[in-house]
Amino acid sequence: MKKNHSRKVTRRLVLITGLSGSGKGSALKAFEDLGYYCVDNLPVGLIPKFADMCAAAGSHIPRSAVVVDIREGEALSQLPVAYQRLGRDGLKVALVFLEASDEALIQRFEETRRPHPLGRNLPVREGIRLERSLLKPMRQLAETVIDTSRMNVHELRQLIQDRFGGRQRKTMLVSVLSFGFKHGVPQDADLVFDVRFLPNPNYIAGLREKSGRDPEVREYVESQSQTTEFLSRLSDLLLFLLPHYVREGKSYLTIAIGCTGGRHRSVALAEHIGELLEEEGYKTKVVHRDLERNHGA
Repeated sequence: MKKNHSRKVTRRLVLITGLSGSGKGSALKAFEDLGYYCVDNLPVGLIPKFADMCAAAGSHIPRSAVVVDIREGEALSQLPVAYQRLGRDGLKVALVFLEASDEALIQRFEETRRPHPLGRNLPVREGIRLERSLLKPMRQLAETVIDTSRMNVHELRQLIQDRFGGRQRKTMLVSVLSFGFKHGVPQDADLVFDVRFLPNPNYIAGLREKSGRDPEVREYVESQSQTTEFLSRLSDLLLFLLPHYVREGKSYLTIAIGCTGGRHRSVALAEHIGELLEEEGYKTKVVHRDLERNHGA
């Protein structure tokens, strides 16, 4: 009898709570960028039902994150018990608690000119003190406590990615786009590189009718000394830049490489750069915008 060796999928549910102004919204956005299904301000009474839905066989929600906080009012007192009962077969549950110093929170409330959610007539410092008291049971249960007092939004995002992203940390999609300058520069390009200084295969017998996807053209382009140096310098630049774009929270980046007609040089180099970034772990898509247009290098 044939055995079934399929591994059971373990799904993940992250519960996010903490003090008002500590960055829960930014944390939820970071989880969303990691591919988590995210819900803000889910009522405590619905959390068990949501957990059942996530853990159910055939569920299309492998990873989810939910924010529950002081906006729940009196129902928040039920959260510790609800959390401790969230264990489900095939569902891994984690609790993340965000906090900050009184001084940092007060400054943030002053900058946004928003009252503390516990009451407009309550001084901010008093609201923070009361909220800390109400949330103390959840802080004691939390597996992860994050103090955002000295963090900006990008540093918080990076911390979430490091702790919960796993192998999917490099979530930015990189599009490498070849194009021809005679057809116009792509309007949505973030980085544009002009490779018209390289020897043109369009003037080589036997290569004109081919494209940068063909081995003969690519070998010709990459065999040039100018190409070798250009690719070395460009590779170093991109591998320096891309991690910084990821830390800034950029979800997609378009790198445009242009030659005269978008058929030979730009296509060959876009293929090369796409393969390089794929090997470095980036989600990469190579697009040849003008390849099917009239010939012209």
